[in-house]
Amino acid sequence: MSSAPRVARFDSMHMPAHMGISFPAARCDLTLALHLGYAVPAASNNTNPANANMMKIATLLNQPSLICTLLACALIVSSSGYAQTTAPGTAIVSSFAPGGTLRASINLGNPVLASLDAQTGEAKGVSVDLSRELAKRLGVPLQLVVVKSAGNSVENIEQDKADIGFFAIDPKRAQEISFTGPYVLIEGFYAVRQDSPVTSNAQVDQTGVTVAVGKGSAYDLFLTRELKQATLVRVPTSPAVVQAFIDQKLDVAAGVKQQLEHDAQQAGGLRILPQRFMVIRQAMGVPTRRGPQAAAYLASFVEEMKASGFVAASLARHGIEGAAVAGPND
Repeated sequence: MSSAPRVARFDSMHMPAHMGISFPAARCDLTLALHLGYAVPAASNNTNPANANMMKIATLLNQPSLICTLLACALIVSSSGYAQTTAPGTAIVSSFAPGGTLRASINLGNPVLASLDAQTGEAKGVSVDLSRELAKRLGVPLQLVVVKSAGNSVENIEQDKADIGFFAIDPKRAQEISFTGPYVLIEGFYAVRQDSPVTSNAQVDQTGVTVAVGKGSAYDLFLTRELKQATLVRVPTSPAVVQAFIDQKLDVAAGVKQQLEHDAQQAGGLRILPQRFMVIRQAMGVPTRRGPQAAAYLASFVEEMKASGFVAASLARHGIEGAAVAGPND
């Protein structure tokens, strides 16, 4: 005798307000995994769709452990305002992956976004997780195009070596890249030697002060605009900033807080100034030449990934601290 099906399906139901929660009238297909073990009996003797739906609701609400699942689902939809990204059509898939494979540019220069797995040697991190999820939604294979710096990642987009990438939002980059809203916020800080007379950010922008930055990074672009007196010394990649700062006897090292903290601990004799000099708004991006529909789809995808908890869960899984999931208005 075959076992009962374990799929509960709700079709265009309008559920009344309950415990202060308003359930929207919408299609909500809930596939219950085997470990839940619940089944909804068919209302075969009642041809009234409304009554049949009410029977399904009543059956489910008799399962106490399932009530929290339903309420959580309703809360996510009603509070975030984002439903699951609509299944993409052929035109959208082609705009992202014209060659049949989604090529994602992954920047190892920012440890918040990606790093190499010590055991497998493969890239891992929130940017990799988002790339995999997007490729899954598009129904295409994924190719990771791994680079060592933000500048290289931008070049991948400009030279058609990648279809999507992960970048700090910057007006200069916006000429070639359509950005989503930010999915994570990262802070930029300065590091100096323990015996340095520099104790505040205001003391950095002085004549004769040299500042090491990762070439083409978000903070390079930002400080190029903001610093008027200090001299920027550009280093090929962000992970090489602190070593260049030490070797070249520079005055200040600028970078992502997490990278500076790691490198300062390794090098010793350094301290990080107490205040950030910028907030780096990390977003996904697609080449502007791929069109507005691709840009809109990617923007919706990112908002869903934030609202659903996907981004927060990925950061936690990879042990990333000090980075905040961006809100809808960041």
